[in-house]
Amino acid sequence: MWFRRVEIEEIRKAREALPHYFSILSGEEKPNFFYAKQVEVSFREDDALESLWEIHEEGMEKLRENDLKESPEKSLLDLKAIIARRMLESCELCEFKCHANRFEEIGYCRVKESLVASDFLHIGEEPELVPSYTVFFSGCNFRCVFCQNWDISQYRVGLRYSPEDMATKVAVAYAEGAKNVNFVGGEPTPNLPFILETLKYVKVPIPVVWNSNMYMSEKSMKLLDGIVDVYLADFKWGNNEDALKYSRAPRYWETVTRNFLLAKQHYKAEFLIRHLVMPGHLECCTKPILKWISENLGKSVRVNVMFQYRPEYKAHEYPEIDRRLTNDEMFKAAEFVKEFGLKNALVG
Repeated sequence: MWFRRVEIEEIRKAREALPHYFSILSGEEKPNFFYAKQVEVSFREDDALESLWEIHEEGMEKLRENDLKESPEKSLLDLKAIIARRMLESCELCEFKCHANRFEEIGYCRVKESLVASDFLHIGEEPELVPSYTVFFSGCNFRCVFCQNWDISQYRVGLRYSPEDMATKVAVAYAEGAKNVNFVGGEPTPNLPFILETLKYVKVPIPVVWNSNMYMSEKSMKLLDGIVDVYLADFKWGNNEDALKYSRAPRYWETVTRNFLLAKQHYKAEFLIRHLVMPGHLECCTKPILKWISENLGKSVRVNVMFQYRPEYKAHEYPEIDRRLTNDEMFKAAEFVKEFGLKNALVG
C-alpha cells in the first residue's frame, strides 16, 4: 500500500510538471513535430543560408499563431532539416563550433555520419517516460572523465541507418508500447540533421525527448524549437572550473543556462532536468544548480536529483571523485531540494 501511494504521488508530480507531454500520451494533443509538418513555407534548397533562416523565423511565427495546413508542399520541418544539413558544411551544431566539414571529416564530437550504437525499449528512465524508445548515438562533444557510456561516447561505433529506416524503427517501437522516442548518446546534438530528417518520415504521434548535455549552439536551439516535447536535460556543473576540469567544456555555465532559458520559450516544450550529484561537489555544484533552476525555471519544474554516481572510465585519475556518495552527501542534496522549494523533484 505504501509503494502504491508513492507511485500515485510521483504520477501526480509528473503530470503537474509535464501537462503537454501527458496530453500527447492521452491523444488530446499531437507531438510538436506534427505541428511543424503542418506549417507551410516556401524555399529552394539552394537558397542562401541567411535567406533560409529568415524563412525559418517566418515559419516559427506561423507555428506560434497556429497557422497550420494539411500536407503542405514544403513544411517548417522540411526547412529545419535542410538548414541543419547545410550547417554540416562548417559545423556549428554545438557550442564548440569546430567548423569541421562533416561531409568529409569527423568533428570535435567524433561524429561524421550518424551511427546508432544501440536502440531499445528502455525501462530504466524516469517513471513517466518508460517504456522509452531510446536511440543511443555514438560520439559526444564532452570528455567527461567519469562517463558511464564512455564506450560509445568516446568512440565511433554503431550502425548507419537511413532516415526512412530509422522512422520505421520508431513506428515499430510505438506499436510495441513506447511512450516516446528518446534521442541520446553520447550526445544527440551532432546528430540533429539526421534526427530532423528521420522525423519527416515518422507518422506515429510519439513525443520527442531530447536527452542532452544542453551544450547546443544558439542556431541548434532555434532548430529544436517546435520539435522537442521534453528536454531531458543534464545539468552537470555549477561552475566553469569543474566543467572544464572534468568535462573539458569551456564557458559551461553561460552556455547551458542560456540554453535552458531559450528552451523555456520554445513552443510547448517542457523540462525533465537531471542533476547527477558528484562526491565533494554539493556546495559548488548541486546547491547553485538547484537554486538557479528554482529561480529561473520555476519550482514546479520536474527535476531528478540522482545519487547513482559511480567512478567509471578515468575517474580513478581524480582521487576526489574516485568514490561513491556518502549518506551525509545524499541527505544534504535532499535538503537543498527542500530549501529551494522544488516541489516536483525526484530524489535518489
